[in-house]
Amino acid sequence: MGKDVIIACDFASAAQTFAFLDKFTDEKPFVKIGMELFYAEGPSIVREIKRRGHKIFLDLKLHDIPNTVKKSMAVLSNLDVDICNLHAGGTIPMMEAALEGLTREDGSRPLLIAVTQLTSTDQQHMEDDLWIHAPIADVVMHYAENAKKAGLDGVVCSPLEAGKVHDLCGSGFLTVTPGVRFADGERGDQRRVMTPAQAKEIGSDYIVVGRPITGAEDPVAAYRRCVNEFC
Repeated sequence: MGKDVIIACDFASAAQTFAFLDKFTDEKPFVKIGMELFYAEGPSIVREIKRRGHKIFLDLKLHDIPNTVKKSMAVLSNLDVDICNLHAGGTIPMMEAALEGLTREDGSRPLLIAVTQLTSTDQQHMEDDLWIHAPIADVVMHYAENAKKAGLDGVVCSPLEAGKVHDLCGSGFLTVTPGVRFADGERGDQRRVMTPAQAKEIGSDYIVVGRPITGAEDPVAAYRRCVNEFC
């Protein structure tokens, strides 16, 4: 599978989203729709962006009892997105139920990936707030193994961990990596970050890039810079 840059469309409204996407006259970038936009606009925003020809990563990070997640994934499957996700911390039974719910009657389904640890989480936060005292790298690998056991397609992880995930789970197990910043850019609230070129070198399959593109003076140029460095 080829590498791709996914733009995080973390906007508060459809109007802001389409004003941004309308800047792209020559490309149809892969976009991520997160909780802010989905909760503001509902499923209609997904359908319209899909109608415009974009691939979609629906980033809602489901985490609930297995039956609830199964039913929710069945609803999301009807939106014809390309990737959706959940929290690996919800356990293997929850991930298995999600996969079952996501799979349509004809056997087709979007890719399903699991969030290991958020890229805003570091070792101290994990220990102090979550009472998880194992090294964060070990926790990420354990969650990745659980996702693979559950039959998922890959994980969301820091680019710092992508190569190790591939070593552990195989090259075909996808790594989708936020926490990507340009070398001359701001880190924001991300803790575990890399540049697009570094993410490529370490083996990320997809990078998710938000503010370095959406907040750029020239978003199209920033997107093309990401593609040139990563793909």
